Amino acid sequence: MHGWIILDKPLGLGSTQGVSAVKRALRACGYGPKLRDLPKVGHGGTLDPLATGVLPIAVGEATKLAGRMLDSDKVYDFTIRFGVETDTLDLEGRAVAESDVRPARAAIAEILPRFTGPIDQVPPAYSALKVDGARAYDLARQGNDVTLATRPVTIHALTLGATDGESATFTASVSKGTYIRSLARDIARALGSVGHVTMLRRIKAGPFTLDSAISLDKLDESAKAQALEHCLLPLRAGLDDIPALPLEPGQAEALRQGKVLTGTAAHDGHYFALEGDTPVALVVVSDGTVRVVRGFNL
Repeated sequence: MHGWIILDKPLGLGSTQGVSAVKRALRACGYGPKLRDLPKVGHGGTLDPLATGVLPIAVGEATKLAGRMLDSDKVYDFTIRFGVETDTLDLEGRAVAESDVRPARAAIAEILPRFTGPIDQVPPAYSALKVDGARAYDLARQGNDVTLATRPVTIHALTLGATDGESATFTASVSKGTYIRSLARDIARALGSVGHVTMLRRIKAGPFTLDSAISLDKLDESAKAQALEHCLLPLRAGLDDIPALPLEPGQAEALRQGKVLTGTAAHDGHYFALEGDTPVALVVVSDGTVRVVRGFNL
């Protein structure tokens, strides 16, 4: 079994728990009665337990593309509640700052261009980033002062949704490495207030959206019905933004052996090399030369 299972991750579930749920479903369908016999399974981008939404789970040869998924853009819906900033910048933390300021909708809309495009961002102290070999969230939970370096990120688009005087909801399309909790903190502070995230939902990760996502209940039902394949998107689905490169059998075999192809008429760039309908490799073309980036054993 090779491809993608896109979970609509529920509140409170960690990304590694999502991977475990897929492994259990695979075992229930008879894939590998022993753990070592299971197909490889991995997730394509961590999603906080307090967040919901799109969590791509790679199965089999798709795990070779999980790293590429980590580098992809993401889209989130999120809500900021103004007036209280917490140490975790979300509902889970304790209050560390308060403000009586509740910004008007017009004021919120006016500052959004300041947070669109390339920006510098300080990640939350409660994050998985490492400081001297230790996770930042572990140090923060131990009561240590955690100072993380500013990092460049890109906010491709930021739009304002509903507001109610206390809270405001946004949709943000962001580059890899962007922390929505930090974005919420900085928006609130720029408005002369403070705030924290009360709702965070990932609605897109790379090419995957909620349209192709399934609930844990649906995953379990499919496993019990021995129909897990119906939940599986093809390996190709993780590369929908890359054009296909059709191969002749001899060319496909050469790439499987790690050889370089020459004389291709394709433009420079990345391609998904196929022999018929069978994925062969993710390749890069440069000056008519084709080289393997990731080969698939299918």
